[in-house]
Amino acid sequence: MQTLAITTIAEAERKFGLSRSESRNFFTEWSDQLPEINPSDRANLEILWRRYIYHRSGGHLLESMVMLLLVSPLLTIAGLYDPPFRIKAEESIAIDVSDSEETLQGRIEVLVLRDRLWIIVLESKKTMLSVWFALPQTLAYLMASPNGGGTHPEGTRPTFAMLTNGDDIVFVKLEGEQYGMSQVLSPLVNRGELEVTWQVLRKIAEIEV
Repeated sequence: MQTLAITTIAEAERKFGLSRSESRNFFTEWSDQLPEINPSDRANLEILWRRYIYHRSGGHLLESMVMLLLVSPLLTIAGLYDPPFRIKAEESIAIDVSDSEETLQGRIEVLVLRDRLWIIVLESKKTMLSVWFALPQTLAYLMASPNGGGTHPEGTRPTFAMLTNGDDIVFVKLEGEQYGMSQVLSPLVNRGELEVTWQVLRKIAEIEV
């Protein structure tokens, strides 16, 4: 385990020369022309959602359970464990969050698919961490990836991340020195937002490398 090196968005922006794009045209992959869901995948997503809700209703789920019950099945249904995608796991990162009352301890678990899509899963031993807490380090991951920060030999190509604590999901896009974020999707509240998550994953999967 290693200590989280970048803890604020301002630090990430300063270190990498990044800025957040406010243009609606920057990150359209999460909202425009999303692929249709076929009946089989919709049925599998409903099973996944009901299973997650059932176990989540019993209390807070740690990162390993979020991976088992939500993330891994979702990636399976979206076809991201199949060719041409290959998956690799990055080292978990330990984090300490200090506030006026207590220190929260947690981890960020990272999966990388085809150097194009990073899956960031948060865990807290005591209190659920906001997905936004992982954004600074996520930007660092994306900048360090083979396609990140405009370092691809054929020019700048976007990289993406999906951040989740199980209850909320946010997508991030990095292209050159700009990044953008999707709205927060909350499958715990609405099954339809789990379907949107599947659609965004499929849309990103279809982007040419």
